[in-house]
Amino acid sequence: MTVFRRRVEIVASYAEQSGEVRATLEDDFHHFRVRVRHNAGVVSAVDGEAIRFPYSLCPQACEQLQHLLSMPMSQVAHSVTRQTDASHQCTHLLDLAGLAIAAAARGAVQLRYDINVGQRVNQRTRAVLLRDDRPYLSWQINGTQIEGPIPYAGINLREGMARWAISNLSVEAAEAALLLRRCTLISMGRAYNLDAQIHAITTGHCYTQQPERAEQALRMQGSTWDFTDEAHALCAEDQVWLRDHGDRP
Repeated sequence: MTVFRRRVEIVASYAEQSGEVRATLEDDFHHFRVRVRHNAGVVSAVDGEAIRFPYSLCPQACEQLQHLLSMPMSQVAHSVTRQTDASHQCTHLLDLAGLAIAAAARGAVQLRYDINVGQRVNQRTRAVLLRDDRPYLSWQINGTQIEGPIPYAGINLREGMARWAISNLSVEAAEAALLLRRCTLISMGRAYNLDAQIHAITTGHCYTQQPERAEQALRMQGSTWDFTDEAHALCAEDQVWLRDHGDRP
């Protein structure tokens, strides 16, 4: 059986009142990088890079990250959605920027998440998140509902989970839960032949899927990869970039 995998790696460096944090994300469908610089407690520079992506216009969304400039550094990764309209961002670039900002706000030097979501059988699967190689979350999923364990049992991944997590969990637990939620939902794409699409679907949910550009956003054939037996390959080509902070002012 196939397994959906995602890895997120974050490396930060700090000076007196400033710093730089680099983050990369790779999974079956995506490979993105984000670099954030901060000074005196606010985001002073941000840029993104699209390396592997599902639609031809996805790289244009890197420019949308400029809406995060002057955002106060926050330990809550989800805070980026209060700074900018997520529906006009690349979902995964924005998530990655939020994780990078939160890690830097907490003073983290290094952080890694590994997520595995098994192939669904009769709508059921197991979703697992490791933080720095240690088991952190493991959910039993039926459709879009978490069946266990407590306190997640009964939570629907599509209905108010972000509000619930931020209100009821610690900052870091909420961050991990929302990352696992994202991966569990997008893992459902493994059940479809996405290369059968000609262009993006008009959903209005992200930059590429906005009505004014979805039909121009052509499907990138062959952009879905399978890491079922190659978890070690995730973010392998990002390692030098992650630690190359020598050009930071």
